Amino acid sequence: MKILHTSDWHLGKKLDVFSRLEEQIEVLEEINQIANEHNVDAIIVAGDIFDTFNPPSEALSLFYRATKKMTNGGTRPVIAIAGNHDSADRFESPDPLAKECGIFLAGKPDFLADKTSLETGIRVTQSDKGFIELLLPNANEPLRIITTAYANEQRLKTAFDIENSEEELRLYLQNYWQSIADKYCDKNGVNILLAHLFMIKKGGLIPEEPEDEKPILHIGGVQDVHTSNIPDSIDYVALGHLHRMQQVDNAPCPVYYSGSPLAFSFSEANQQKFVLVLDFEAGNSPKVEKVELKAGRPLLRLMCQGIDDAISQLKANPKALVELTIVSDEYLTGMDKKRLYEAHDGIIAIIPHVLISNNDAINNTDSIDLTADISKHFISYFKSKNSGQEPNSELLDLFKEIISEEK
Repeated sequence: MKILHTSDWHLGKKLDVFSRLEEQIEVLEEINQIANEHNVDAIIVAGDIFDTFNPPSEALSLFYRATKKMTNGGTRPVIAIAGNHDSADRFESPDPLAKECGIFLAGKPDFLADKTSLETGIRVTQSDKGFIELLLPNANEPLRIITTAYANEQRLKTAFDIENSEEELRLYLQNYWQSIADKYCDKNGVNILLAHLFMIKKGGLIPEEPEDEKPILHIGGVQDVHTSNIPDSIDYVALGHLHRMQQVDNAPCPVYYSGSPLAFSFSEANQQKFVLVLDFEAGNSPKVEKVELKAGRPLLRLMCQGIDDAISQLKANPKALVELTIVSDEYLTGMDKKRLYEAHDGIIAIIPHVLISNNDAINNTDSIDLTADISKHFISYFKSKNSGQEPNSELLDLFKEIISEEK
């Protein structure tokens, strides 16, 4: 059995005011072509399908058209879960119609699929809260998926009938996953945990969330979950939320974030994007193939010495979307900006970095790196106002959440 793992499509997302819709159409078609070329039996999408709770109509239309095409005439199921950017109720609302096309949409962690048989050969043979078992037209063994769509702590407690609020949430998830695995997941099928969570190896490094991502680890959100919480009978964990493709752990099974198919902020500049193709044999860990995506415009941060250098570098990167920093001893004029925009159609931001001479009235002012993460500027500002004291992690998480909402 072959499965394609993707996530974080963020349909409807813009880069500043620049629409990414055409790129998203292009990259979803590329994912469909990869699925066809590798003859995959199912596609799993690990959350953040849309960029907002109320996506624009063109984003909704693209999702329905693209996923229907990915089903290959209803013979290849697409199983998608909601992420922290998605509205759980809105996400699940078309499920009764979508499942007739072979598309299964889990908006909440306690999503319950109906047992059904499609004329194309796809059958839902067993289901439970947060679990679905499928028989596929071209596979000999069943596909079992534990679906854990994103939810904040309150929704998770409601979904899983949690009473003891003092116990760590990750233990609730561990016990729930284990109970499902014990009941349904033996070595005679392919067993996948599909989740939109912040998962780390216990004691390992904590990866950074994307620069403009709505952070999961914040007040009212969900704490990090450890790979040690995964049941031993799971063959693969398909994660969404982090935009860089990465392997979290290899025990008790391969645990991967597939990453986003496009770079959505300049913190992802020069970051290669992938989908993961998993080749399973029942009872064994899958072979994981990283398939590079080519669609979309690359994001590029350019540091230029003056206008002429900027125009030269822009012409050398005609396809890129550019954040342009211009170092100069003079402020940019309207004519300068006109020349820049005429030279390139993908300029997202122009950042003037004006050099201050020693004779300037403010020559004691420190130079500010305008390309740095805004969180670093916030830390510097906070320290300047609080006698060098740094903000605590809770305040930094709240600041990231505010910045995300503003964007």
